[in-house]
Amino acid sequence: MAKFFAVFLLALIAISMLQTFVSASGGHRGGFGPGSLTSSQCPGQCVRRCSKTQYHKPCMFFCQKCCAKCLCVPPGFYGNKQVCPCYNNWKTKEGGPKCP
Repeated sequence: MAKFFAVFLLALIAISMLQTFVSASGGHRGGFGPGSLTSSQCPGQCVRRCSKTQYHKPCMFFCQKCCAKCLCVPPGFYGNKQVCPCYNNWKTKEGGPKCP
C-alpha cells in the first residue's frame, strides 16, 4: 500500500510540473500574440481568419501580408485585434485598418 501511495504521489508531482511547464511556455503551440507564429504558419492561420468573409481573396492577401510582418494573426474570424498590437496598429494611408 505504501508503494502505491508513493508512486501515486510521484505521478501527481510529475503532472503538476508538466502543467507548469506548458503554462510557462505559452500554453499551446498555436498561441496568439506578437511573434507567436512562423512565416510558414501564416497561410493556415489566414485561411481560418478569412473563412467566414464574403471577400475571401482580399482578406487572404492582406492577412498574409500582415502575418508576414507581425508573425501574429488574432484569434477568431473578426475582431480580437488587441491580442496582436502590430496587426492592430498597421494602418492604410487613409488611416483605416490594413489587417483584416
